[in-house]
Amino acid sequence: MTDPVLPSQVSPPEFALSELPPAAIVGVDVVAVPVLPGPVGDPSEGPSVLLGPGAADLIEETGIDLLGVAELRRMTGAVGEVAEVPVPVGTATNPSLRLALLVGVGAARPVDLRRAGAALARAVRDRDAVATSIPAVAPDGPDVPGEKALEAFVAGTMLGSFGFHWRSSGPEHTPVRRVVIATPPGSLDADQPALARAVAIGGAGWRARMLATVPSNLKNPAWLAGQAEEIAEAAGLEVRVWDEKALESEGFGGIVGVGKGSATPPRLIRLDYRPSGTSTRAIKKLPHLVLVGKGITFDTGGLSIKPGPSMVSMKRDMTGGAVVLATMAALADLGCPIRVTGLVPAAENAVSGSALRPGDVIRHWGGRTTEVTNTDAEGRLVLADALAYAAAELEPTVLVDVATLTGAMKVALGQQVGGFFATDDTLAAALSEAGETAGEPLWRFPLYAGYEERLASKVADADNAAGNPGAITAALFLQHFTGGLPWAHLDIASVGDVEKELHEWTVGPSGFGARLLLTWLGQAEPLAGIHHD
Repeated sequence: MTDPVLPSQVSPPEFALSELPPAAIVGVDVVAVPVLPGPVGDPSEGPSVLLGPGAADLIEETGIDLLGVAELRRMTGAVGEVAEVPVPVGTATNPSLRLALLVGVGAARPVDLRRAGAALARAVRDRDAVATSIPAVAPDGPDVPGEKALEAFVAGTMLGSFGFHWRSSGPEHTPVRRVVIATPPGSLDADQPALARAVAIGGAGWRARMLATVPSNLKNPAWLAGQAEEIAEAAGLEVRVWDEKALESEGFGGIVGVGKGSATPPRLIRLDYRPSGTSTRAIKKLPHLVLVGKGITFDTGGLSIKPGPSMVSMKRDMTGGAVVLATMAALADLGCPIRVTGLVPAAENAVSGSALRPGDVIRHWGGRTTEVTNTDAEGRLVLADALAYAAAELEPTVLVDVATLTGAMKVALGQQVGGFFATDDTLAAALSEAGETAGEPLWRFPLYAGYEERLASKVADADNAAGNPGAITAALFLQHFTGGLPWAHLDIASVGDVEKELHEWTVGPSGFGARLLLTWLGQAEPLAGIHHD
């Protein structure tokens, strides 16, 4: 049987900076300028909206009364509003221009600019190039530094462009090929590093989404390991992959147990990042973060089989693994100052005569045993092996795992906020702040020890299906494998799928988490203040 071949996919837009106003940039077929809400008060006292930077030059070049257009279209300046103005014959400066866009930016906070970027992306898909001054509308100050505005806009524009297809006729739409961002005169050199950082963070979100969206007739554990090897080569990372024989001989009973029901055997993927230019002696003294991502490449539920509708989206049950791979790929681009190891325990949870049965007992790496009373609570089984291995063998300063783990988290939070648990308040605050900055918000849940007794098994160290409250008992299960290290558990099952377009989120698996992790790890001292008791 011939393996399926993934068709060529669309690429995210290319981004560039220019000190010219958007209307003066030659070769673009679209120019977009920001629209802000006007002053509150009597409408007779002035216009209902204000036009932002670049609008005056565009009016002069085109001769179009853009303020009149905005008022005719009843624009309010609310974020995401878009009004199109045809420019059929271009301008003297730019004969290629065919369309002017007025884009609402609301209060011009980073969150507004992210959403404005996504609205722009939808308006210019299938176009060649757009020049815009939208990020320039943000106030440059200590509360909203220019690089944060640029970062938010680029991420929104990039992710609002995301697409995936497996059609014989090709993709329905393609992202705009090029986005040129007007920057104030004299700031080009200072803004280039911010743009590079923004592209790296947005690109990680794109990669995580892409990996999570690939169908599972192609995406199995071996394929995911192959993707990791390609990432390692491109990003200068060290890589190791355990196959099913190595996993069994080294005692990774959780990964082996979950994967043994599938025709495609499991893998454990390890990637290692070291800051460039750091000596061997200095590297050993650096803080060390281990990221663990759940890599279930498809989840039928095993013999505790899922209902059909619940299984449809389960190609994305390796989103945690995708997030870890995408994060590792971008660390060098952000100049991450610490050591980072990424672990992805990858398996397919399938139904067959060799699949785990309810009541089976497995022995994890390190010796702890689990009674498997629900084969659909498989994610914690593979994560447990990776966490135990990391805590005992890798000498981490901090452990963080990412997983689409429990339906209970979706019940608690809906589909726009991820949940997390943490044993250290400084770590919790850092992740929460990074999530808000990146547009991937998190809500902290308690590791309440009063529910610990629900993990009890009559035959093993723990039961893998301790019951409600499901997100908390799952986190308590995992905590036993962390070696008492500072640890955070990101349960992103609530945000694993996007059911309808919302700002930068397009329909499909979300890839939620890569942007928040990179926002955190791109800081000067991401692990500062986190202590191991």
